[in-house]
Formats: sequence, C-alpha cells, structure tokens
Amino acid sequence: MADGETSMKTKARVTLHDVAREAGVSKSTVSRMLDERLPNSDSPKARHVRDIARKLGYVRDLSAANLRRGSTGTIGVIVPRLTDTVMAMFYEAVSAAAAQQGRFAIVATTDDNPEASHKAAEALIRRGVDGLILTTAREGNHFGDELRGRGVPFVYALRHNGASAASVGDDQLGGYLATRHLIDLGHRRIGIIAGPDYATSSLGRLAGYRQALCEAGIDVAPELVVPSSFSIESGETAAQTLLALAHPPTAIFAINDNTAIGSMSAIARAGLSVPEDISLVGYNDIPIVSRLPVPLTTVRVPFDRVAEVALQLLFDDGDTATVRKITPSLIPRKSTSSFT
Repeated sequence: MADGETSMKTKARVTLHDVAREAGVSKSTVSRMLDERLPNSDSPKARHVRDIARKLGYVRDLSAANLRRGSTGTIGVIVPRLTDTVMAMFYEAVSAAAAQQGRFAIVATTDDNPEASHKAAEALIRRGVDGLILTTAREGNHFGDELRGRGVPFVYALRHNGASAASVGDDQLGGYLATRHLIDLGHRRIGIIAGPDYATSSLGRLAGYRQALCEAGIDVAPELVVPSSFSIESGETAAQTLLALAHPPTAIFAINDNTAIGSMSAIARAGLSVPEDISLVGYNDIPIVSRLPVPLTTVRVPFDRVAEVALQLLFDDGDTATVRKITPSLIPRKSTSSFT
C-alpha cells in the first residue's frame, strides 16, 4: 500500500434507520426517544433504544434535523457592548435559557449605534438564525417595522420601542422603589443621574422617580435631573454636576450601577463620604456592587426571567406588540442612610 493511503474505509455514519432496524421499532419512535430537547423517558422501550444507539455509535445530525424543520437552532442576540456587565449577564441568561430548548445563542455587539445594529441584524439573518433578540431599541427608531415587514421573527429585551413584542424589567416601578426608599429615609432633595433620553429603560426609571416625588408632595427640581449615558465615566461627570450645585442633593439615584460607581468616585474626590454625606442608589444589581467598600443599595432585575420571557415571545406568543414587564426588587445595603 502506497504511503498516504488509508488502510481502512471510512466508517459509514449510523442513521436513525439503522437504530430503528436494530431496536425493532419505527424510525419516528427512535427520533422521539433520542431528541435531547424532550424529557427522557425511563420506559423499557426508551432505555432499549438508547442502549442500541450507544452500541451502534449513533450521533444525532443536528444540521439535517434543522433543515427538515426549516430551522438552524440558533438565535441572534444584539447588545450594545459586552463590556457592560448588564448586557453580558443578559446574554448569558439568554444562552442558558436557549440551551434548555436545544438552541444556541450567538451575540453581536454594536456600541449602541443604530446603523451598526442594522448591520449586525443583517449579518445574523444571512447566517440563518431562527430569530433575533434586540437590546438596542431606541425611541423613534422603526427598525422593528422593517424586520416585521420582512417576516423576520424578533423581540426586544430590556428596552422596547412601544410597538413590538418586548421583555423588559418594570423600569418605572424600579425607579419608584429606588426613590421611595430615599424618601422613606428622610431625603427630600434627591438628584437623579437620568441616563440617555433615547432608551425606554432610563425614561421609565425617570418616570418612577418623578412619580415617587409627586406622591410624597416633593417638587421635581429641574437642576437635580442630570442626563448621562450608561457608563461609569458619565456617572462621575453627572455626579460632579450635582455636587457643584449651590444647594446639592443629600441623595442620588443613579440610573444604573455603572453610573452609581462613577458617582462614588466623584463623591470621594469631593472629600465626601457615602452614606454619611450623601446616600446613593444604583440599578440592576451587577455582582461587583455588593462587594464594594461601601456595598451599594440597588434595584435588582431578574435577568434570567427577562431572558425566558423574551424566548417565549419570540417563539410561542402570537401578539407582536406584547410588552411583558418583569418585576424588580429593591436591595438595601450600606450606601443609603437616614437624613435628619
């Protein structure tokens, strides 16, 4: 035999038909018994089929199964950036929930740029994803209408556009809980690092802030509402603006944990302390905030539940305009204290 020639023929792939013939059952029965997406049956017949499959060395051909269903078993997830812990946590939650359904999640980042979001969606669509989960919704953006017109399954998550299916935290309730907590501690001059005005998440939290103040009979002072992005740096800048006021706030509600961390830096640079001089509340409860030198009071969003509902809306629900709001909860820690 010449060098480079193989001494063995390539072993033929074991098929469902081979397993069915050996096990003495139908091919559809074998397919059902070996489908990892379904709960394993412990009947004698199911155990027999699985034993035969292992003995023959059967490996399920996922690509062929997906082609038969017109499905690739993949989901595209578009996020602004994975350096944002919230987005990384949400993607991991989607990935875990998708795996429970026998699906695989693919992520693309866009730096929260609408044009980049469109390009990312197109790239994922060309790769044959079964649907898209978008966390990049913007007020006034009609990209969802375009996707719907093309018949592309999609759902928004964490933010929404008001006209398409979405799975989000109840941001207004969360903003209310954060502000109400500070009011209950005796604070009356409460600043808010309000986030960007294109995101429904920040707009909802701002609405909750206003609701809590109004309910308590406290006027919303315009100078205490400072816009920002979602970054640590913007939180530091916004907090500096609040601290420079002639009559600065005694407490700050930061629109997310990143901006709260930036606020802590600004407060320390000003020679002040949290919570002795100023109380601080964040939002999302990313892992690091419970381990800061002063653990951060924050609002927890159950990202696993947001992810599960997003998948339900993407594949199960028929209403294309459903917005499902997941209830957040306040997590009090040491960054807030009573004001007297």
